[in-house]
Amino acid sequence: MTTRSLFEFLRTALRTRVNSESMAWLEEAMTQAAGGSADELLAVYTRARRLGRERLELTSTERRDVERLLPDLMFDQWTREDAGRAALLLARAVASGDKFADVAIDCYERGDSAEQQSWLKSTPLLPHAERLLPVVIDACRTNILPLFEAIACENPYPARHFPERNFNQLVLKALFNKVALSRIVGLPARRNLDLTRMAADYASERRAAGRPVPSDIGLAMMETP
Repeated sequence: MTTRSLFEFLRTALRTRVNSESMAWLEEAMTQAAGGSADELLAVYTRARRLGRERLELTSTERRDVERLLPDLMFDQWTREDAGRAALLLARAVASGDKFADVAIDCYERGDSAEQQSWLKSTPLLPHAERLLPVVIDACRTNILPLFEAIACENPYPARHFPERNFNQLVLKALFNKVALSRIVGLPARRNLDLTRMAADYASERRAAGRPVPSDIGLAMMETP
């Protein structure tokens, strides 16, 4: 897997889904993103809303291509706007190498909620993942559910990179917010004794209060011998 391969995949996918005028804009925007200033990248990142909120909806052939690039990558909840923003970030990454992370983080910190959702969805594609980690962990503290879902759901970044404590907190927050645990990529491999205890305590608290226990809470718990 290379950053350039992911960039080319998204570029090709968008070319078959947006009209010629929007694609011409995107091609120019990717050139600006690659070689322009941080402010120029931010400007085109914001304007990517013109690509639309329609779902990306990959074909079966495209899904096989994705599996070859990154087997745990999922585009189920992505829009064309999300894909365009990810392509802009990847264009910058291809061009700037080690200098990429700081300007990428700037796009997140200066973006609105929709732009931040796109950014969080794109994190499993981006290089220098470890430098993005403090920002992504902090994003999990949000009270905006769609923003939380952008990192917690259909996104392999937490399972790949979160320390155990932070991953456990993400799972518990998903339970609190009635987010289906089946949407957390890599959860079976990341279950641990502390998470099992926390989930059991949560279930006990719910029962004691006469409240229903989430039906999928067992997905957060290790099997006992």
